[in-house]
Amino acid sequence: MSVKSIYPKKDLRGEITVPGDKSISHRSVMFGSIALGTTVITNFLNGADCLSTIDCFQRMGVKIVKKPDAVYVHGKGLRGLSAPAGTLNVGNSGTTTRLLAGILAGQSFSSVMSGDESLNQRPMGRIMTPLGRMGARISSIQDSDCAPLRIEPGDLHGIHYQSPVASAQVKSAVLLAGLYADGETCVTEPALSRNHTELMLSNFGADISSVIHEDGSASARISPCQELYAQEIQVPGDISSAAYFIAAGLLVPGSELLIRNVGTNPARAGILKVCQAMGADITCLNTRNMPAASGTSPLFGQTGEPTADILVRYSPLHGITIGKDLIPALIDEIPVIAVMAACAQGTTIIRDASELKVKETDRIATVTENLRAMGADVTPTEDGMIIEGGAPLKGAHINSYLDHRIAMAFSIAGLTAAGETVIENSQCVDISYPDFFQTLDCL
Repeated sequence: MSVKSIYPKKDLRGEITVPGDKSISHRSVMFGSIALGTTVITNFLNGADCLSTIDCFQRMGVKIVKKPDAVYVHGKGLRGLSAPAGTLNVGNSGTTTRLLAGILAGQSFSSVMSGDESLNQRPMGRIMTPLGRMGARISSIQDSDCAPLRIEPGDLHGIHYQSPVASAQVKSAVLLAGLYADGETCVTEPALSRNHTELMLSNFGADISSVIHEDGSASARISPCQELYAQEIQVPGDISSAAYFIAAGLLVPGSELLIRNVGTNPARAGILKVCQAMGADITCLNTRNMPAASGTSPLFGQTGEPTADILVRYSPLHGITIGKDLIPALIDEIPVIAVMAACAQGTTIIRDASELKVKETDRIATVTENLRAMGADVTPTEDGMIIEGGAPLKGAHINSYLDHRIAMAFSIAGLTAAGETVIENSQCVDISYPDFFQTLDCL
């Protein structure tokens, strides 16, 4: 077990960059592997989860070369993957598991996916149900609706799936299976989840479209595809990683931080709206779209992913209510938002966030436990939490439960707490941000 000690700081100042976006890095490798030609990925996230995705596709015959300047994915085409010699190890990555299930459902070979103990307890019924309706032969080997999953060849049919949750992983699994189906596939979700799959598949040449309805629900449609075509992809900085330093800049008196080249896709950037609603002094500078350097698809030209430099200054914050409309755009940031709420004046209510229970940990429980250990007034609810802010935080031993977002969120809490904060199992930050503590120590 590794531990990291955090002590209070003041006057955080400087410019930083954060690692490449995890969601986009995953998809870049996946789509590049099933495209024709060589996809070149710059600013790829070398976190453990994304490396699990690379390993899975290498086991299916895709040549993937990591060089200092970029990752080169020598795609084999939509139907060119080979049967793996053994079980595909997805590690701790739910994104790898769920999106890859959609691709494997359309293959002509059988496969098995399994991960670590934590991953194999996360619910997979949410993708097994729609994929099964499409004709996929997918089963939980232990009949638990969890991995290990076995996927056998099946004839896929286009469906219109009404998803009960706004989940980019569920939506993406169905859309990717739709590439191999016999007709149009549509997914409707109660609110727009992150749309990296739709944007990137369009650039790779897929016939895909999306619409947001008047009631706030969103639909994405995809038609069967003959081939995808390689792209050059510049991965923007991950706003989920930037969120910790946004919080640090807002909470530590006298601070001013500039975080460069952060992805600000509206389907992901709910953290910015929350900060502004809480009274934060936060500004997006140099807003632009990430360019695609070259490509063979007629849709090549822009990745469609907006980016900006984010300027953050210390700000007294106040409590707010965060609910359904914003939750899909910030679900991964709720642990650090909870830390901000504990330091703010007044009451913050987080609701409609039952998805927190099925992340790497039950984050309602782990956030509540650790905030209470630091002296905060937190009441867990069935779908969120109520945080009475304003009480000074004190240093404590924080059990990360091997959840990277818990470890990083409470490292930020430690910057404002009295005394030493100890993050137990701190090595779990490697999942999404291997250099997190080095960056934090430099400020």
